[in-house]
Amino acid sequence: MPRSALPSRRAVLAWAVGGSAALLSACGGAKQARQQTQAAAFDLAPYLHPGGRLLGVVADGGPWKYQTVQAFADEIGRAPDVREYYQSWGDEFDAEGNAFLWQHGQLPMLAWVPGTTPLADIASGKEDAYIAAFARQVADYRGPLVLSFAGEFNGPWNPWGPGHAKPAHFVRAWRRVHSAFRKAGAANVIWTWTPHVVDTGTRAAIEPYFPGDAYVDWIGLIGYYGPIDGTAFSTLFTPTLKRVRKLSAKPVLIAETGVAAGPLKQRQIHDLFTGAAEADVIGLLWYDQKKTWPGSKQLMDWRIATSAESRTAVRIEAARADFGYSLKQP
Repeated sequence: MPRSALPSRRAVLAWAVGGSAALLSACGGAKQARQQTQAAAFDLAPYLHPGGRLLGVVADGGPWKYQTVQAFADEIGRAPDVREYYQSWGDEFDAEGNAFLWQHGQLPMLAWVPGTTPLADIASGKEDAYIAAFARQVADYRGPLVLSFAGEFNGPWNPWGPGHAKPAHFVRAWRRVHSAFRKAGAANVIWTWTPHVVDTGTRAAIEPYFPGDAYVDWIGLIGYYGPIDGTAFSTLFTPTLKRVRKLSAKPVLIAETGVAAGPLKQRQIHDLFTGAAEADVIGLLWYDQKKTWPGSKQLMDWRIATSAESRTAVRIEAARADFGYSLKQP
């Protein structure tokens, strides 16, 4: 489930006093054109199809919360390749924070949460000014960004999920956001369409929500080994993977997962990594926190460090299944 993120600092552009308004406008336009050209020149191709399986961590807090990365490295013996965080609709993009992550070896992944902003409003253009400003901020950031907009859109517990928004609203909103980024020159974005796996609590069909291959780079799946669903990879992820493969041949990332504390945790950690490797996903991101089971008040502990045995299991199974691939910077 998404959490709110800390708002980023507003970038302030200082102009020298003097000169005509027309000159300032012209200079501003030229500067924006240069920035867009620079962003468009960013070569995203090496990151769309990684040469190995990525291993990452998901947690609350923005990109500056680097203790998440450090704790993950301490637990499994290597730094994560991807750091996913949540950001609330209305917040600015933190270019400096994302640059910090990328400079330290983590591919930033932003889960952009609409919150209570209706998808219909986004789809109809009511949020265009905010989206355009956000897209320009991303374009100015000199690094890759994995972007998941309105993830778990098929989860009824979300304000943008079934019962609150229609699939057509999601598709139109996705395409509108995507088009705004393209217009802003934000060519450094890996667009990741992220449904929750179809299970007993998430029954909505995912097919009507797919915006089309032209608008998607990766497909992310979210699913947990928990108290109701998730006893094995074959029942948790495989059914949805089969449905996804009928929609698209785009690379698949397990964008959020974890194994709840309990007597089966070590065995299920083995099953998770083995199943993910056999499914040929490009990576796996572990949700290293406590959170409630979707749609309930039951608090689950998904952390790697729930026990020494859990830490050892993740370290061994990740290495055995060959998860962990350091992305090279240009």
